[in-house]
Amino acid sequence: MTHIPAIRWNRLLTIAIATILLSLGSNHLQNLRGVASHVPEKALLAQEVSTIWEKGSFPVENFQSYTSPFGYRASPIDGRRQFHNGLDLAAPRGSYIRNWWGGRITKLSDNTACGTSVTIESGSWSHSYCHMEGHVEHHSSGVYLIDRDGGIQLTLGQDISVGARIGRVGMTGRTTGPHLHWVLKHNGNYVDPGLVLKEMFKRQTAS
Repeated sequence: MTHIPAIRWNRLLTIAIATILLSLGSNHLQNLRGVASHVPEKALLAQEVSTIWEKGSFPVENFQSYTSPFGYRASPIDGRRQFHNGLDLAAPRGSYIRNWWGGRITKLSDNTACGTSVTIESGSWSHSYCHMEGHVEHHSSGVYLIDRDGGIQLTLGQDISVGARIGRVGMTGRTTGPHLHWVLKHNGNYVDPGLVLKEMFKRQTAS
C-alpha cells in the first residue's frame, strides 16, 4: 500500500471539509444534525469520543467536491423526495478509496443500487462505501471483491487497517456520475458523515 504523509492528508482533509461546509452552509448543516439519526449529538461528539477522531482517514483520494448531503432530498434519478443515507464525495473515476477506520469486512456486494460496495464494522460503528469499480466473486474458498485494474482484492471477513486502499471510485449501481457514496452507522442508526468529518477536521488541524 502507498503511504501518504500525515501532513498531506491533513491538507486534503482541510480542503475537503472547507468545501463541504461552504456547500452546506452553517444553517443547513445545523438543520441536518437531527435527521434520521437516533444518536444524540452530545453523545456522538462528546469530548471523550471526539478526541479520537484525529485517528480517522479521509475516505477518498483526489477529492473534488461534495455533491449531495445526508438527509432528505429530491432524487437525481426521478426527482422524488427521498432520504439520502450518506454523503456523496465526487472524485475522478478510478480515484482510490481509503478505509475510514480500522475494522473487519462484514459485507461485499455488487447487486444493489449501491453498486459494488464494501461494509466494514469497527466496534459499534459500521461504514459502507458504494459505487466502486470491480465486482464480487463467490468461490468455495470465500467471497471476494475484485478490481484487477486497481490492484484491489478484498475478502469477506478480512481485517482492514485505517487508511488502507479498499477500492476505487466508479459508477456501478444507481448513479449519475463518479463519486463515493459513504454511509456511517452507530449502533445500527444512521449518522451524518459530515458531522464526523467536521470533528476529524477540528482534531487533525489542532494536533
